[in-house]
Amino acid sequence: MRKLFSSKTAVILMVSCLVIVGLITGSNWWANKTNTPPLFQRVLNDVTGGVSSVISVPTNAIGTRANSVSNLLSTFEENKKLKSKLNGYAQNQVKLQTLEAENKSLKNQLGLKATLTDYETVSAVTIARSPTTWQSQLVINKGAKSGLKKGMPVMGDSGLIGRISEVNTVNSKVTLVSDNSEDTNRFAITIKGSQGDVNGILTDYDANQKLLIMGQITETQAVNPGDKVVTSGLGGLMPDGILVGKVSKVTTDDYGLSRKIYIQPSSDLSRISSVLVAKTEVGS
Repeated sequence: MRKLFSSKTAVILMVSCLVIVGLITGSNWWANKTNTPPLFQRVLNDVTGGVSSVISVPTNAIGTRANSVSNLLSTFEENKKLKSKLNGYAQNQVKLQTLEAENKSLKNQLGLKATLTDYETVSAVTIARSPTTWQSQLVINKGAKSGLKKGMPVMGDSGLIGRISEVNTVNSKVTLVSDNSEDTNRFAITIKGSQGDVNGILTDYDANQKLLIMGQITETQAVNPGDKVVTSGLGGLMPDGILVGKVSKVTTDDYGLSRKIYIQPSSDLSRISSVLVAKTEVGS
């Protein structure tokens, strides 16, 4: 049999083992003396650290992206909740403002009712008002069952807003003072001026200025802004003395021949939520 190792090979192996053992022993001795890792360990640590750095880059990137997405989702949910709360606050604010407006209107109506001692009054609320007939009519929730009749005056929070023009069993239609259609029965009014009363008719309504217009004026007495305007009772269609508003300004017609008086309504005709109907004999 051939020899597995020659004597030369055996010597080389032995010398190599001695060198390796010496290097390891020397490295350990040097590491203990200098408090640094052995050479082989440092090389191995460097290689391991390099590999870890290469692996950690995409891992960290994925983790950062995942955290960003998670934070974005959390922010979205929080934003959604905050918007929901804000919407709730806005709705509550609207409800509060509506209730405050209704409360103020009812308080004013109590004061108005105290001035109508000659008439029995019926309280009602607006149940319908079409955008196409907004300035001309509305529907209230009281009718013949409550004793209402055609022609009875209807008041808002501070004064006259119209008259009953159609009566049903449990609701009625109200024609407003701002109705300027040709087939409407005009309201006869009087201006209580400092030099005497000035009679006329409500003939038109300026929707842009939200002012009633008085025409067909026969008297020549002076009329000034701020003068009180009430129903005159002339013509038998409306009792006298019901507040309509006050004079806003005085001009002349397009030909400069007669006066044209603009009147600020005592009640806000754009906001009519509740009304008082005076049960007068005129409506019978």
